[in-house]
Amino acid sequence: MSISRTQLLADYLRGQARRSLDRVEPNDEGRNARRALALLDAACYAERLPEDDPLVQQLEDAGRFGPLGRDPFEPDERGRRLVAEWQGAEPSELVLALSGGLVARLPLDAATE
Repeated sequence: MSISRTQLLADYLRGQARRSLDRVEPNDEGRNARRALALLDAACYAERLPEDDPLVQQLEDAGRFGPLGRDPFEPDERGRRLVAEWQGAEPSELVLALSGGLVARLPLDAATE
């Protein structure tokens, strides 16, 4: 039995949450902990999505689960920046943004300047 795409997405987000918790930055004022909690919320949301959800299908169509749709989730560069800078909102907004549905509304370019 293979792992579902929603589980692959949730696993990626949990891994990024762990990385955020492991980061030690002087004067971070809890930013990494808030990011980790927001990513864990998004992972729980992703895990509950039905496998046939249009957002999951968009991620697969974009090749984020590899060419056969069975590989670990891997966002593009913009998605990696989005996750790295995510400070929380509704968990659904992160999944929507990763699928390309909200990217134009998020201030990612300003975060990298």
